Amino acid sequence: MEFKLDKEFLELIRVLKYMNFVQSGGEAKMVVAEGMVFVNGEQEFRKRRKIRLGDKIEFEGRTIEVVQA
Repeated sequence: MEFKLDKEFLELIRVLKYMNFVQSGGEAKMVVAEGMVFVNGEQEFRKRRKIRLGDKIEFEGRTIEVVQA
């Protein structure tokens, strides 16, 4: 899957919400805090991690590639 980024960065929890991987911001924070999300192959615990062009996010067997809008 691709996520089209039209700004410098977007917070990780917002990307998870926009891609409908979670239902709410609270759920997004919970899955990140529990270590269920990987960014660029590394387990990520920072809810407000800045996601930029070229990043890859993995969650529950699905991968998001961040591309230019």
